[in-house]
Amino acid sequence: MKMGYFTNKVVVITGATSGIGKALALQIADKSVHLILAARRVNELNEVKDACILKGALCTSLFIDLSSPASIREFTQNVTGLVDKVDVLINNAGISQRSLAAETSIEVDRTIMEINFFGQVGLTKSLWTLLNRSAQANIVIISSVTGTFGFPLRSAYSASKHALEGFFESWLLETENPKIRFTTVSPGRIYTNISYSALKGDGTAHQQLDKGQAKGISAEVCAQKIIHGIARNRRKVYIAHQEMVLVILRKMIPPFFFGLVKKLKLS
Repeated sequence: MKMGYFTNKVVVITGATSGIGKALALQIADKSVHLILAARRVNELNEVKDACILKGALCTSLFIDLSSPASIREFTQNVTGLVDKVDVLINNAGISQRSLAAETSIEVDRTIMEINFFGQVGLTKSLWTLLNRSAQANIVIISSVTGTFGFPLRSAYSASKHALEGFFESWLLETENPKIRFTTVSPGRIYTNISYSALKGDGTAHQQLDKGQAKGISAEVCAQKIIHGIARNRRKVYIAHQEMVLVILRKMIPPFFFGLVKKLKLS
């Protein structure tokens, strides 16, 4: 099903240097696919590009800084010079957080919102014309289970994911073009390096692998589930183990949810 879905398609993946983005690129890579990989770390990005080319894919790597509207515009111009359509846009790039709300500077809050929310929204709007030229486009939003509920030490991160889900659900409901599909992915703990670069309250990097993250679902399994969800045209894909209990409790028994989360380990 995977290869049949992506045959002859142009696929854009942001945050493709590591973790979920890298795993997606390597699993989608095939001689029938044109991958456009985007990230800030160009050297690492080129390594992923080379690995995808070895698997037969036509692959291009492009710099993008999602916190910069000018960078998003330049990226779009570069993509437009390469292709006449985009079939799948995977908005994967983002940044996490490890700090108490009261001790987090407003500058850090704004940085997280700029990358996780405005960056994804801005890039999707910028590529909208190319997406509409596809015979069947899919816009994929990598959210989080914390886009469903709040969680300690994740205030701005959770807010950015709540905002993403509300925005793109509204866009889905507005869209009259039946050829445009939206898939929102909500991972729980995935074993990636995201906690290393997560921002503390003063804007410095967390620089640690969380214990919960270390026990999380592998990026490769996560990527498989995302690909399956895209191919099946799922509007919502949860990828989580124990975290699904919190999703259900927040919806069905809120008091129990709040009591339980306060007792959980926060990393």
